[in-house]
Formats: sequence, structure tokens, C-alpha cells
Amino acid sequence: IALGYTLVYGILFMINFAHGDVMMVGAFAGYFTLEAFNGAGLLNRSVGWSILALLAAFAAGMLVAMLTAIALERIAYRPLRKAPRLVPLISAIGASIFLENAAQLMFGTARHDYTNPTILDRNIGWTLAVGGKEVLVTYTGVLTFILSILLMIGLYVLVHRTKMGKAMRAVAEDKEIAALMGIDVDRVIANTFAISGLLAGAAGVMWGIHMGIIYHFVGFVPGLKAFTAAVMGGIGNIPGAMLGGLVLGVLEAVAPAVLGMPYQLKDVIAFSILVLVLIFRPTG
Repeated sequence: IALGYTLVYGILFMINFAHGDVMMVGAFAGYFTLEAFNGAGLLNRSVGWSILALLAAFAAGMLVAMLTAIALERIAYRPLRKAPRLVPLISAIGASIFLENAAQLMFGTARHDYTNPTILDRNIGWTLAVGGKEVLVTYTGVLTFILSILLMIGLYVLVHRTKMGKAMRAVAEDKEIAALMGIDVDRVIANTFAISGLLAGAAGVMWGIHMGIIYHFVGFVPGLKAFTAAVMGGIGNIPGAMLGGLVLGVLEAVAPAVLGMPYQLKDVIAFSILVLVLIFRPTG
């Protein structure tokens, strides 16, 4: 999620606060795809069918989230491109509220349980001995970690090693000069939102597979934490966003126990880090 945040900010210098809700839409698309396979009796028919179901869930989640992000850019952001910077930010908050309420109307207020294939059950994995205690490293956690790394590498290569990436960097540097050089600025920005939507959709499916529960409001807090992670890593910096997300996740998991705090206060830690970074190291 942080990769999508940092990509859009790097091009438009705009914080897309609807990005977490784009993730939510992708999570629902993956959920209904897995439900379709399960309803047809194909989800656990064989290992091959299970892998196919997972691939279809990721494809559906990424496609639907990409289309949602493109629609947001076309409807909510493009008409406001020359407006003061605060105006697109307000539009992004409005788009976020719209997506949450649309999901609530379409899918209801109930929480939905992700149906994982048996080969990827949430509570199974490898048991490691750490400090005399057993720690469970789940298959879903490992899958999430590996896919996130692969997405970061793919995005980094796209931005720094392709013609599209060169155009994106040119638009980020100076839109007017890029347009004079023959670059279609609107198309580059639309491509940027499309890529950020693909990343959000993948994140949504990974969230559902790993966490197990989705609902219409599920993208709000992860979206804010992804913004925190992007700021920690230096917003606009692709490896920095990934590293910021990893550091934030580890701190949330470990800090409550170290500080003797209830685990429910982990969100306080995350947003305290955001405040401290903005005060003492705003560049990340």
C-alpha cells in the first residue's frame, strides 16, 4: 500500500487518501473470486486448482482496484489538477468516504471471512525456536513478504529501467517541460494511478488471505499506516516505502510487549512515529 502512496506522491505531490479504500475494493474482488471457486467445488480439488484460484483472486483484485484507481483519477483528481494543493486533498477524502459507503451498500456491514485454500490455511506454518519459545511463521505471512518484495523490485525496475518509467520521472520533475518534450502528461498520470491501483489490489488480496476478515472500512487504518510508512522511508522513494512498512510493522508487533503496553495501543505507536518523523526528519 505504501508503494502506491509514494508512487502517486512522487508524480503529483498529492496524498491520495482514497488509496486504502482502493485496497479494500481489491480485497473484495479477491474474496468473491475465491468464493466462486469454493462454491464450484474447485478451491481444494487439487493443488493445481488451489494455485489457479489464488492466481485468479490476485488477478481479479488487481484488475478491479486498477479500474477503480483510474476512475478516481479521471473523476475526482484530473479536473482539480491546476487547483491549489489543498483542493485535491479534500477531493481524495471525499472519494474515500464515497468508496466506503458504496462498499457498505453493495456488500453490507457484516465482516466477511476469506476462504483460503487448504494449502494456505492461516494458522499453519513453520515453528521456530526463538529465545526458548516457539514462534509460528505462517505460510500466509511468508507469501505476503515474498510477494511484497517482488512487487517492490518490479516497480523499481519499471520506474528506473523502462521508457514509461523515464516518462514518469520526467513528469515528476516538471510537467510543462515534459509536455513540451512530447510526453503525454495525462496518460503518464493515468498510468501512475493504474500501477498504484494494481499494487493496492495485490495488497488487498494479501490482506484478506493473511488476516482473514474484510469489510467496507478495512482499508482506512492500513491506508493511514501506509502513509506513515511512506513518510518514514522518504515519500517518493520506492525502496524507502518498503523499508518503512517493514520497520513500522516490526515496531507495532514488538513495541507493546517491550514497553509493557496493551497490544490494542499499537496504533498509538504507529501514529506517534509519524509525528516524530514529521518533526525531526520530514525527509524520511
